Amino acid sequence: MQRLIKVDGKVRTDRCYPAGFMDVITIEKTAENFRLIYDVKGRFTIHRITPEEAKYKLCKVRKVMTGPKGIPCLVTHDARTIRYPDPKIQVNDSVQVDITTGKITDSIKFDTGNVCMVTGGRNLGRVGLVTNRERHPGSFDIVHVKDTASHTFATRLA
Repeated sequence: MQRLIKVDGKVRTDRCYPAGFMDVITIEKTAENFRLIYDVKGRFTIHRITPEEAKYKLCKVRKVMTGPKGIPCLVTHDARTIRYPDPKIQVNDSVQVDITTGKITDSIKFDTGNVCMVTGGRNLGRVGLVTNRERHPGSFDIVHVKDTASHTFATRLA
């Protein structure tokens, strides 16, 4: 038990700790930082990042709600609950979370023209620009994405 590995700024000694998408993995002994992302075939891969990038992570907003005693809060894809967020942040937006404090430092709207990475299903790991969003009330929305090779594909927004 050497306590050398940190996941999102916390020392993890469990070899089977479930690190997930966009987690920051730090090895202090070698001063290396990695971000866990998907490759084009949908497998987890580590991407080397700078120490400046290792201070934050991007999280997708899954739910915006009012908590106990009327306190506004949001829930992210990695089950973080952040209280008192910016009222402009909506579901499917991405927030930049400071790992040390757990506070939101920046937010990115889910809109056409923005870069996205598919995080589930058959297109897992594909990256591209959002070209169109078809809204289907009562069902799942469809998002059309154009990748770097100019291939267009549609995926379900979950």
